[in-house]
Amino acid sequence: MLHLTPRRTLDLEAPTAPGRPSHVTASSGLVRSGDWLYTVADEPLHLAAFSLSKASPGHGVVLVANHQPDASVSLKSSQPDLEVPCLLVPQGSAPHGSLLMLPSGTSSGRQRGALVALGADGTLAGDARPVDVTALYTQLSREFGPLRIAGAAMSGGLMRLLQRGSGEPGTDALVDLDAERVLRGLEAGTLGPDVVRMTRRWELGQAGGMRLSFTAASPLPGGRMVFTATAGSTGPTAAVGGSVVGVLAPDGSPQFLDALEGHVTVTGVDARVEQGRVRLLLAALSEDGAGPANLLEATLDVPA
Repeated sequence: MLHLTPRRTLDLEAPTAPGRPSHVTASSGLVRSGDWLYTVADEPLHLAAFSLSKASPGHGVVLVANHQPDASVSLKSSQPDLEVPCLLVPQGSAPHGSLLMLPSGTSSGRQRGALVALGADGTLAGDARPVDVTALYTQLSREFGPLRIAGAAMSGGLMRLLQRGSGEPGTDALVDLDAERVLRGLEAGTLGPDVVRMTRRWELGQAGGMRLSFTAASPLPGGRMVFTATAGSTGPTAAVGGSVVGVLAPDGSPQFLDALEGHVTVTGVDARVEQGRVRLLLAALSEDGAGPANLLEATLDVPA
C-alpha cells in the first residue's frame, strides 16, 4: 500500500465564478508544465493554476474567452466541459509545447475540446483554440456505450485515453491514438476515428467491495503510462472504497498496481522520474467532498 504525504490544499486567490468558494473542491486531471500545475476547476471551462515553488494560493484561468460563468453550469449535462488535460510535445506554432483539454463526452454538448500553447516558463500563452472531437467520440461511443473520458497522456508515439466506466454496467477501456495523426488533426481543429489504433476493455477489480474505474493518467519515459482508478458510489449513500495507482507497459499491459492508503478519491496524477524513482503528485478530494481538494505525494517502488 502506497503512503501518501500531504503537500498543500488547492486554495485559490479568488473564486473561479460568482457564488463559488475560494478553493478547488472537485478537480479533474493534473498536468505539470515548468513551475506550474494545472487542473480543471469546479466550473468546467476553467483551469486552476498553482506554482510548485510557492505556497501562495492558485488562480483561475478562463479557457473560453466568451464564456460567461454561471453558478449552476457544472450541474447541467448539456453544457460543455473540458475535463481532461493532456500535455503535448513542442511543435509548429507551439515551440514550448501545448495543453490539450479534452471533453468528457458524457453528452452531445460535451464533444468540443480546446488547445492552448505554453510559454517557455510553463504559463499559458495566447487564447485557446477549439478542437472538435465529435467524430472520434461518436465512434468510441458505438464501441463502449456511454462515454466518460477521464484521462489522457502522450507517450511513445501514442496518445492514450482512459474511458471511465462509472456504475454498472459501464465499460473501462484503454484507447490508443496515433500521436502523429492526432497532432495533424489538432492543427486542423478536429479529431476523427482515423486516429484510433487500438482499443482494449479493462476490468480493474474492486476496492472496498466497489468497482474500480479509471480517473486520470500521466506519461512516463519509454512509452509507459501511470494511471489512477477509484472505487466509489454516488447518491445519498455516496461512499469511497479506495483508490489505486498502476503502470502500463508500452504495449498496454499492466506492470504495476498498488493501493493508496486511506479512502481517498484521486482525480488527477502527475508522474515524474526523479533521482531514479517514480514520484507522483496526486489531486484528491477532501474527506467530506466539500472542502479544498488536496495535493498529495507518493513514490512508486518500480524501476524508473
